[in-house]
Amino acid sequence: MGYKITPYITEEELRARTKELAAQISEDYKGKEVLMVSILKGAVVFLTDLMRAVSDEVSVQIDFMVVSSYGAGTESSGKIKIAKDLSVDIAGKDVLIVEDILDSGKTLSKIVEILRGRGVNSLKIVSLLDKPARHTHEVPVEYTGFVIPDKFVVGYGLDYGEKHRNLPYVGVVEFTEES
Repeated sequence: MGYKITPYITEEELRARTKELAAQISEDYKGKEVLMVSILKGAVVFLTDLMRAVSDEVSVQIDFMVVSSYGAGTESSGKIKIAKDLSVDIAGKDVLIVEDILDSGKTLSKIVEILRGRGVNSLKIVSLLDKPARHTHEVPVEYTGFVIPDKFVVGYGLDYGEKHRNLPYVGVVEFTEES
């Protein structure tokens, strides 16, 4: 089976929306220190652009987590395995989870539960993309870049088989029959 990628959100749209989100975050965290936690691998491109667009009136620190859902079948069990945990103590900190896409919400809801249990001062989420049609767990996202339909997307950090993360836009993957 082959596929083609059709641009869906342009590089210019991504840049403009990221600046708008950064302005909101800058206002909300003005005069404060915020720890941006990127969920790897997909969110790293968004994190990089977002943190550079946040005002210098906000002190930004970053850290990373690698988590995976695992189960016996093809569906997520809702249980997560932390492959790489945070390298700093987050007790008393204002934490902003930076996510690439909110799909079912299973994994993100577990991450929120784990991080809240570590005594954070505040915990908010910024997600570049949101697919409401796929939600099975409601997760409060304070900052959303784009609401998208239930399509498989790649680019700007998102992948298909570890490929296409480097695309400067978000594209829809359309699978085709190869002859």
